Amino acid sequence: MQHAVGSPLPPPHQPGQGPAAGWSPAAQHPGAHQPGGTPRRGPVPPGFTAPPPSGPLRPAPQPPVAPVPHPPAPQHSPPPRHVPAGGDVTGQVPLPPGGPVGMPSAPPAPASPDPTATTLAVLLIGPAGAGKTSVAKFWADHRRVPTAHISLDDVREWVRSGFADPQSGWNDHSEAQYRLARRTCGFAARNFLANGISCILDDAIFPDRPAVGLGGWKRHVGPGLLPVVLLPGLEVVLERNAERSGNRRLADEEVARIHGRMAGWYGSGLPIIDNSQLDVPTTARILDDVLTRAIASPPSW
Repeated sequence: MQHAVGSPLPPPHQPGQGPAAGWSPAAQHPGAHQPGGTPRRGPVPPGFTAPPPSGPLRPAPQPPVAPVPHPPAPQHSPPPRHVPAGGDVTGQVPLPPGGPVGMPSAPPAPASPDPTATTLAVLLIGPAGAGKTSVAKFWADHRRVPTAHISLDDVREWVRSGFADPQSGWNDHSEAQYRLARRTCGFAARNFLANGISCILDDAIFPDRPAVGLGGWKRHVGPGLLPVVLLPGLEVVLERNAERSGNRRLADEEVARIHGRMAGWYGSGLPIIDNSQLDVPTTARILDDVLTRAIASPPSW
């Protein structure tokens, strides 16, 4: 009978076996020790008598090997940052939540409040052509504290397709877009103010129109909002309107109608600035004077 020469081939690789499962050639070689059993022997040549087995072979005891400790992975702790309760965080900049704006506190007498260094929320009211946008931008540009200008007309015109232009008729659609823009302005103002940035908003509000009146602004910004009316004469408003273009320019009849309704602010208790003969820097300086009195004695509205 012929015997195969050489070592038998390792078993075919099966799932869970092979080198990754602890297989080694020595474990399959004839005569290699298999733990827990009798040593296997290869073929015995003719004329050779193998000595009787003396019992199972036991491996020599090996000294225990202490595990090599791995150095701990470096821990990179993030830098501490303060997050106000209920606030939000963008990167490392804490953002306090915006909330209704409270009344600015007047400094103790006899010192006069300085509106140029106080965080304020101002609402500049006036008809088309009153110079609200020009005065608001100049006033915001020249303050000693960060100040944002928020124009309701600009926010309304964020809507491009489907814009409901009030000049084409004041209806439910245009009123809904107006309310949405006013709420958006109020949300932006509260967030700016919560982070130490003053705001001046401008809008053409009518004293006899609750839908576009002061109540909505007070609700969306807060009771600390300081309204000021900018109301030049009709001739001045008509001249400024004639210099406009696009949908910002109104018909003369519409300008006169709006101006007449704005006259209802006289006797309302709100401060009124007639800037018919004033340039923009002078009007902004008078606005500071008006706000100084408003901070010391807030208007009732």
